[in-house]
Amino acid sequence: MLSVPVGLIAAAVLVVNNTRDIDTDRRANKRTLAVRLGRERTRLMYAAMLLIPYPVALLPWLLGPLRAWLALPLLTLPLALRLIAVLRTHTDGPSLNGALARTGQLQLAFCVLLSAGLLLSR
Repeated sequence: MLSVPVGLIAAAVLVVNNTRDIDTDRRANKRTLAVRLGRERTRLMYAAMLLIPYPVALLPWLLGPLRAWLALPLLTLPLALRLIAVLRTHTDGPSLNGALARTGQLQLAFCVLLSAGLLLSR
C-alpha cells in the first residue's frame, strides 16, 4: 500500500516535465498525456498526485498495526502546496524547471520521512 504514495510523487516528476513541454509537444504533434488533457486538467492531475500520497501514507497507521510515526511525511506538505501553486500560476520554462527539481526533492524528502516512520513504527 505504501508504494502508491511513492509512485504518485515519482510520476508527478514526469507530469511537471510534460507540462513544461505542452506547447512544443503540441507543435511537434506529440500526443503526450499532458497534450491530450490540456494544461488545466494536467495541473489538476499534478495536484492530485501530490496530495493523495498524504492520506494514503497514513492508512497503515489508521487502519492497521503501525504507529503515528507514519505521519512524518506530513512535514513535506508545505512544499507540495507551494509546488501546486507554481504549476497553477506559471507556464514559463525557468519556473517549471524549478518545480521539476523541487518535485524531485519532495520525492526524496517524502520517502526518507516515510522510511523513518516505518522504521520507528516497528
